[in-house]
Amino acid sequence: MFRGINSVVLDAKGRLALPTRFRETLQERCGGHMVITIDSRERCLLLYPLPEWEKVQQGLEGLANLKRNARVLQRLLIGHATDVEADGNGRLLIPPPLREHAALSKKVVLLGQGNKIEVWSDELWQVWRTECLKERANDSSDDSDDFTGLSV
Repeated sequence: MFRGINSVVLDAKGRLALPTRFRETLQERCGGHMVITIDSRERCLLLYPLPEWEKVQQGLEGLANLKRNARVLQRLLIGHATDVEADGNGRLLIPPPLREHAALSKKVVLLGQGNKIEVWSDELWQVWRTECLKERANDSSDDSDDFTGLSV
């Protein structure tokens, strides 16, 4: 559903304009109704079409909350989840606490991830990508068992 990388600009009010191809897909899939939340492992945000988010939330709510890790994940993802909708110009208002979490300022990167879109600060994305590419280049371990059946 969502793939590719796009650079966009966050305006002074904390709005970002969705690329046309993402906007069209979101309109078809959910009438423009989305949920944005934090990523619990990276300093970025996750933007889901509402139906996709509902599946994620159902899975989170189904976790046994007697375990600390499950409660933490529920608190972080569900607790930060915010309903958003694009305005007439295809812009989304990112709430201040979420902008702070992801260190969003002027330049933002949108990264399609299949069922969702990751929202990154351009600066953090560049650092993350560079580090991961260096790691992969220097990694001599055989992790083929992790990717059985995958060919790229």
